[in-house]
Amino acid sequence: MTDIVSPATRSRMMSGIKSKDSRPEMLVRRLLHSEGYRFRLHRKDLPGTPDIVLPKFRIAVFVHGCFWHGHTGCKLAKVPATRSEFWTAKFSANVARDKAAVEKLNAIGWRVLCVWECATRGSGAIDDLLSVILSWVLSNEPSGEIRGMNMPNRP
Repeated sequence: MTDIVSPATRSRMMSGIKSKDSRPEMLVRRLLHSEGYRFRLHRKDLPGTPDIVLPKFRIAVFVHGCFWHGHTGCKLAKVPATRSEFWTAKFSANVARDKAAVEKLNAIGWRVLCVWECATRGSGAIDDLLSVILSWVLSNEPSGEIRGMNMPNRP
């Protein structure tokens, strides 16, 4: 199956995808800020360069896009039909890199929370997301993840 747009159009579309300040990341930042939490962004001195860092609590937050980070079982994480071998290898490398970053952060005493893009979507998601994030921050779990509201394995 061929692409439905020209290579130049596809290149322009892909170059518009941001790695920082994405809509889900901005939402999580606004939620934390509204509750009085102060944080740092994209600290390069920490493994994996976490999206949000709460230094006071030694918490690192990653906001993962379901497509780019290979969110298993999510409808937003489909492997493209064209060049599927390339995309499968790319997603596998991203997942391995994410796992290594979490392990390194845990090893140096940081707690890690991964918020998936699908958790920021849907009606009522914002209130649910805020309560789940706050309960995790106040817990003592070393790492956790927040999936979409209709998905299993929520903390």
